[in-house]
Amino acid sequence: MEAHYQFTDDEFEKQFKFGLLHPSFFTHEAHLRLAWIHITKYGLENAIENVTGQLKKYTELHGVGAKYNETVTVAAVRAVFHFILNTKSNNFRDFIKENPRLNFDFSKLLGYHYAFNIFDSDKAREEYIEPDLLPFD
Repeated sequence: MEAHYQFTDDEFEKQFKFGLLHPSFFTHEAHLRLAWIHITKYGLENAIENVTGQLKKYTELHGVGAKYNETVTVAAVRAVFHFILNTKSNNFRDFIKENPRLNFDFSKLLGYHYAFNIFDSDKAREEYIEPDLLPFD
């Protein structure tokens, strides 16, 4: 079990927001959990604003600001939203079990939306680029 599960959703959200969550706890799955929490609490558009703003601050605070990628972050929130629309789960643990592709095939999932590698694009790091293949829901 991943370390971020030691926190309730509210605790996890607050730990991250204030930069208190240890970077070793902020895995890809924890990133998806943050998106899930914000979407389910605040809706898609607020989730995008919250997660991008908080992640920028978090990466700067922990000295890894150069790793931040706006397109990947927004795409992750939008991908989580897509799967939320079709889920039967009402908590993140069940949600990620029901949708393991988000956790284990994330790059492949984004490949359905983008014809280029958004992980290596300087432009994608700086600003959100809309999908050029398949739009998000």
